[in-house]
Amino acid sequence: MGSGYTLPAVAAVVVVCLVECALLRTGLFRRTGYWLTILIVLGFQIPVDGWLTRLDAPIVRYNPKHILGLRFPWDIPVEDFLFGFVLVTSALLGWERTRQRQRDVRQ
Repeated sequence: MGSGYTLPAVAAVVVVCLVECALLRTGLFRRTGYWLTILIVLGFQIPVDGWLTRLDAPIVRYNPKHILGLRFPWDIPVEDFLFGFVLVTSALLGWERTRQRQRDVRQ
């Protein structure tokens, strides 16, 4: 497994899931709206990332030693999806946590 990109991507997914499930407990993962948001993000991520990472004319290149080598669709390294999940989920968790704190202060 590539330690340069794959290991941090997997670790980031584990950390963000643990933070939600053990610390914040916002209930974000149980919401349909969250999963619809992830689908919308993927709808934009796939064509853009596919264009950036396509193997026949890449704009962004990855050192093969630092990734698993699994690419789909359109040559997108699987690690990119992991970091995308972490980025969007972290932002939404921060937003949700702030919203909950504001609601608690008002009550």
